[in-house]
Amino acid sequence: MAPPLFPTRKIGLYTVTAISDGYLTASLDLLTNVDRQEASALQRRGGLNDQSPMHINSYLVRGADRTILVDAGAGGVKQWGGHLKAGLPLAGVQPSDIDAVLLTHAHPDHVGGLLDGSGRAVFPNAELLIHQREVAFWQNDGNLAHANERARGNFRIARNALGAYGGRLRRFAQGEVLPGISAIPLPGHTEGHTGYLVGSEDQSVFFWGDTVHFPTVQVTRPDASVTLDNDPFRAAETRVRVLDMVSAEQLIVAGPHLDDRGFARIERVKGGYSITDEG
Repeated sequence: MAPPLFPTRKIGLYTVTAISDGYLTASLDLLTNVDRQEASALQRRGGLNDQSPMHINSYLVRGADRTILVDAGAGGVKQWGGHLKAGLPLAGVQPSDIDAVLLTHAHPDHVGGLLDGSGRAVFPNAELLIHQREVAFWQNDGNLAHANERARGNFRIARNALGAYGGRLRRFAQGEVLPGISAIPLPGHTEGHTGYLVGSEDQSVFFWGDTVHFPTVQVTRPDASVTLDNDPFRAAETRVRVLDMVSAEQLIVAGPHLDDRGFARIERVKGGYSITDEG
């Protein structure tokens, strides 16, 4: 049997496939609370350099009579990504087959792929699931009024993406959102930033969203946040909590800004944590 085109893991009720949406440009200057030289050294240790683009992954989750997508990539917004729509058929799925999209949050590189070039919903049969605090933040006119020019563009993208799904938008707080899939709040990056735990007693995968943007830096230095975090201190606290959890419970991690291999493991080492590709 030929190997799958995309990294794939069988997890509990589900088969999970990482599908690349492409890349975005991101400088190490986004990092805070870490010396630039140290960040550069950590990047090089991980086989990257200061100019390495940031990867964008989405995840296809199939099983229990469901076809689910975790995050929708950038979809070409800001000239970022845009490869997911072509990747799905290669994985045996059409956009109309997706019946649920789980959003970790509503930044452009996670919701841009929800819309086509005409502003229509790419996934016409999908329910859109997102934390209630995330929706409230982006729909708040006071937050928009205090936003800078870049952030105002993000508000427009988020509002258009969420609005296109109308009555198919489902807000939640936490707990099980679909069979075998639980939502776990990960505050700090955005108001309603959320992770998803999928699996069984034997093996589980944790979709950690933007808990980490620069894996080779922030796993080693979890106190290093990014300027994109709404609350950098709280984001760092959340990152430590997540690294503790996934290393102690030996969970597979999946994240939009891991590399194109899609899955990783975190291990507790002397003085902190280390990350390795899973498998």
